[in-house]
Amino acid sequence: MHQHADNQPQARAGALLPLLLFLVLFIGTGIFQTLQGVSMGFYQLSAAVAILPAIALAIGMGQGRMGQKINIFLTGVGEINIITMCMIYLLAGGFAAVAKSIGGVEATVNLGLAFIPTQLVLPGLFIIAAFVATAMGTSMGTIAAIAPIAAQVGQQTDISMALLMGTILGGAMFGDNLSMISDTTIAATKTQNCAMSDKFKMNVRIVMPVALLTILLLVFMGTTGPSATTGDWQLFKILPYLTILGLAVAGVNVFVVLALGIILAGGTGLVCIPDYSLLTLSKDIYSGFLSMHEILVLSMFVGGLGELIRYNGGLQWLLERVKAFACKTGHASSRASGEAGIAALVSLANICIANNTVAIILTGKLAKDIATETDVDPRRSASLLDIFSCVVQGLIPYGAQVLLVGSIAGISPLSVISGNWYCMLLAGMSCLSIMTGWPALTRHRSPSAS
Repeated sequence: MHQHADNQPQARAGALLPLLLFLVLFIGTGIFQTLQGVSMGFYQLSAAVAILPAIALAIGMGQGRMGQKINIFLTGVGEINIITMCMIYLLAGGFAAVAKSIGGVEATVNLGLAFIPTQLVLPGLFIIAAFVATAMGTSMGTIAAIAPIAAQVGQQTDISMALLMGTILGGAMFGDNLSMISDTTIAATKTQNCAMSDKFKMNVRIVMPVALLTILLLVFMGTTGPSATTGDWQLFKILPYLTILGLAVAGVNVFVVLALGIILAGGTGLVCIPDYSLLTLSKDIYSGFLSMHEILVLSMFVGGLGELIRYNGGLQWLLERVKAFACKTGHASSRASGEAGIAALVSLANICIANNTVAIILTGKLAKDIATETDVDPRRSASLLDIFSCVVQGLIPYGAQVLLVGSIAGISPLSVISGNWYCMLLAGMSCLSIMTGWPALTRHRSPSAS
């Protein structure tokens, strides 16, 4: 990712100021507008605009020529993970627009409401999102496939849109965290020299109780009942969704899934809907692209800002502080302090980078060093890296997953976070796991790096 990583940046706490400025401007303006009684207070200042002063500050900070620092910013903007997310945004927007245009969303919702009791819609959506994300290995692709359906459910029932979107997000993060083919799983196990199966066994013992608790809460607290009667539905309009869900579960590449979804939805419209033409299809696809404009721009800006923070020494400062904390205690409490240090390390990196996979890659080596010095089992360190990166990614208002699900539903990212009960509960359970050392491990250790 980082082409400028050859020269280790000098640690500087001040390099984190641009991120702080962005958060103060974005969240502070939203809170102020809401307190002033302004409707949709968090929509008054676009996050894509609020981040501009932060980028300017980051470019103006530190050493180096202006042109060099602009190039560093552009390197972050064009990083492969950022571009991948942006392409998913576009394809997801195109599919959602075409499927909605042919009536697929309404038909799918009506089908679901016809057979699923309203009080089970939320736990059902959580389980579906968790299953699909585990199969696909990507929370982004899962959200792109399921969130449009959930958004339409919110328009036809009394269920909170924030809770619906938070439920989809939580299920997607659950599956992404456990999936054997997820980027986060691969990064965590490779950097800690841990077998994927061992990491999965550790992870599932921590996250499964949280998932079950989340499902129970969604059953008993998730809805006040339906407010809309069930409409008619036609199977041919639902086929595009069923197809992409099936392909997702089969583990097909997310780009192929969404592209085929667009083709199938468009083909359904051309064959089965009068007056639906190729020109109409092209306009629907383009309108879907446009609907993702803000989130696409913000994701690129966040990638560039994260690279500037790294270049200016902000990330290095965090790494040094966390390592010092993790390694300063005596042997009796070294395991707990080491695990807390690893959790804090990847969490803070994720807050700065806003990409859970990249955060694991950046901090993996240091996390391995901390684990070795504090006698933390590689199975635990790999699991903690993945869990805490997913927790943070699901709870920061500028994270790609939060932005995508909020964009699809047309609600504030902070509203999405308020409904993400799973990640909130997982944060508490994971901290409890660190304090207690549960679940206990046998003395079997994964092979050492040597």
